[in-house]
Amino acid sequence: MQVQGKVAVVTGGASGLGRATVEALVQGGARVAILDLSDDLGHALARELGPATIYRHVNVTDENEVKAAIKDTMEAFGAIHFCINCAGIGSAAKTVGKGEPHPLDHFARIINVNLIGTFNVLRLAAVEMTKNAPEGDSGERGVIINTASIAAWDGQMGQAAYGASKAGVVGLSLPVARDLARDGIRCNCIAPGLFETPMMRGLPDKVREGIQMQIEYPKRFGMASEYAKLALAIIDNPYLNGEAIRLDAASRLPPR
Repeated sequence: MQVQGKVAVVTGGASGLGRATVEALVQGGARVAILDLSDDLGHALARELGPATIYRHVNVTDENEVKAAIKDTMEAFGAIHFCINCAGIGSAAKTVGKGEPHPLDHFARIINVNLIGTFNVLRLAAVEMTKNAPEGDSGERGVIINTASIAAWDGQMGQAAYGASKAGVVGLSLPVARDLARDGIRCNCIAPGLFETPMMRGLPDKVREGIQMQIEYPKRFGMASEYAKLALAIIDNPYLNGEAIRLDAASRLPPR
C-alpha cells in the first residue's frame, strides 16, 4: 500500500522505534495517531509534527482505553490503514534466583503488555481496516506490523518472561495473517536486535562494548530510523505477509 494519504495507529509512538516510525509515516504523507503512556513526550511530538498527528494516552492492555483511541482516530482522520505495535516492556529475572522462584506477577505483566497488549490493539484496529475500500490489484485494505525481538529465538538467561512474550508475538503473525486474508489485511512482525535505545545509552561503556561485540555487521547498534525504514518497506510490498523478519545485523545472542 502507498503511505501517502493513509492513516496509521502507532503504539509506543512517543519515543524510540515508535517515534521514528511516526516521523517516517508523516514524512511519507500519512496521518498518525500516537498511542503511548508518556504524555509529555507524546504531546510534544504531536505539537512538533502538527495536524497530521494526534496523541492519546493509552495503556495497550486496557480494552476501553484502546477502543477510545481507535474511536478518536476514526473521528479525527476517518479511517485506519496501518497498525504498528511498538509498545513493550522488558526486565530480567531468573526462573530460580537465590533460591526463590521467578515472581509470577512479574511474568504475567510482561506477557500482558508485550503479547496481549499487541493483540488487543491489532484486533480493534483490524475491525476498522475491514471497512476500507480495497486498493490495488490485490485489494488491500490494511497492514499490521508487530514488534518482537531476536530474544524470541535467542532468549538469554533471565529473559524467560521477555523471550516468551516476544515468541508469542512472532507466533501471532501467521494465524492473524490467515484470519484477515479474506479482508485484504496483511500482518507481519519485525524482530529487532540490539538497538540504540535510551536504556542502552544508559549502560556503562564497558557493558555497551561487550554487548556490541555480539553484533556482526554493521558493527554497531541499530538505529530507530532503520526499524522505521523496514516498517515502510513492509507496507509497500503487497506480497510480504505472515512473516517475522529479524533486523539484527546477523546478531545471535549468547546464553548470557
